[in-house]
Amino acid sequence: MKIEKFAAIDIGSNAIRLLISNVIIKKGFPIKFIKSSIVRVPIRLGQESFTIGEISSKNKKKIIQTIRAFKHIIKVNEVKSSLAFATSALREANNSKEIIQEVKKKTKIKIEIIDGRKEAKIISLNNIFEFLNKNRTFIYVDVGGGSTEFSIILNGKRKKSKSFKIGTVRMINKITSEDVWDQIRIWIKSNINIGQQSKIALIGSGGNINKIFKIAGVKDSRPLTLIKLNSIYNSLVKMSYEERIINFDLNPDRSDVIIPAAEIFLKTLEWSGSSEIYVPKVGLADGMVRLLYKKHENKG
Repeated sequence: MKIEKFAAIDIGSNAIRLLISNVIIKKGFPIKFIKSSIVRVPIRLGQESFTIGEISSKNKKKIIQTIRAFKHIIKVNEVKSSLAFATSALREANNSKEIIQEVKKKTKIKIEIIDGRKEAKIISLNNIFEFLNKNRTFIYVDVGGGSTEFSIILNGKRKKSKSFKIGTVRMINKITSEDVWDQIRIWIKSNINIGQQSKIALIGSGGNINKIFKIAGVKDSRPLTLIKLNSIYNSLVKMSYEERIINFDLNPDRSDVIIPAAEIFLKTLEWSGSSEIYVPKVGLADGMVRLLYKKHENKG
């Protein structure tokens, strides 16, 4: 048996995350990806990027400090290889090139900015069908701070993907385009078979749906139902920011964005005719680890 470690740095709109995973390789057995360490630093880059168009010097320093800390963690863990990807917040910041250059200079970590299409493709590398029925049609919904990626999955394979400029940080800042909801609704309805709606289910990823799933107390292999999601959403909107932190054990940077995230999932359920969401608790960083392993496997 061979064990290799890979690391993924995901620079998002609401937080920067480090995932270190053990990849277990044993002849005659499927490859196993086991999360070893997860570190999340709540730097809301999208707050600046989506409103004023650039990242402040204060947050630029925080990015460098965070990446430097992650580099030390990666080194201590004797990681074989790592990747650092940034999504919509850095993608839309006017000074992103300057930040990437400074991070590279001070930490030797190279950040790659990826678009929504590549993000959706990487997320779909996750083996989400270990406990799901491959014969069903799924809509994979990854809700971020600046964008939301949708994928249609048929027979266990991603058929179509689309990234929309709607996310939790955009929504709380009221800078979401008025027609984006119509664009999503039209895209969903044009890419599913209406006669098969009763067989469609959602797959949700992102920190907010993971937290909602935990609040709901659903067992890992069971889906979160529309009724339960709606009930939790109604409870959340009736509470103040502080009450949500206390009553639902939310981190301060989660207490505001969890509501718009729930709204995106509720709308998607409505337009797809589905009534349940499976939450496998995987996302971009997990897909990045699989991408790294594939690259090294091909080299070998």
